[in-house]
Amino acid sequence: MSRIQAPAAVEKHSIPPFFGSDSQILILGSFPSVKSRESGFYYGHPQNRFWRVLSSVFNAPLPQTIEQKQEFLRTHYIALWDVAAECSIRGSADSSISAVTANDIAPLLRSTQIKAVFLNGQTAQKLFRKYLSEETAKFGCTVTALPSTSPANASYSLEKLAAEWGSAIRAVLMISESELTFGILPVSLRFIRNIYRIANFSGYNL
Repeated sequence: MSRIQAPAAVEKHSIPPFFGSDSQILILGSFPSVKSRESGFYYGHPQNRFWRVLSSVFNAPLPQTIEQKQEFLRTHYIALWDVAAECSIRGSADSSISAVTANDIAPLLRSTQIKAVFLNGQTAQKLFRKYLSEETAKFGCTVTALPSTSPANASYSLEKLAAEWGSAIRAVLMISESELTFGILPVSLRFIRNIYRIANFSGYNL
């Protein structure tokens, strides 16, 4: 007996992009899951391995609350957003996404120091290529497709995900594996962060 699927519904992206004027990396997903939309922040489903992967990559404590996740992103100069601003989707199923209206990525890239865009999973990659690749190319950003952190990507263990994501992030930030392991940031990044702290200005969208 086949299971009846819920009909696809048109959903609008309700989570603002998270970024700072000193962000160096942008990670793009496809569209927030139901759990993320309910929680009001990215990768809110407990089975999604996104936060565990980044925690492993940077050898940092696993952030639990939204506030801790935001501080984690600030510390590591990471911006988060999704390709789709609006789409037809069935629950959280990426495979059901259609009728996409893409986010306008240009203002974000213009107001940050982002030099690399990472795409979390195949759907994000497909949508990015269709809707955002041409605009992103104008800013000279490198674009890297990474394996999805979704639990649906069962062929990838946490360790394998962390290895691939870590290699890509190190290449962009020009950090050696030992530096990343021990949480050592490049001098230029430490300097920027200290200047912002001294000025008591974060530049982050909260």
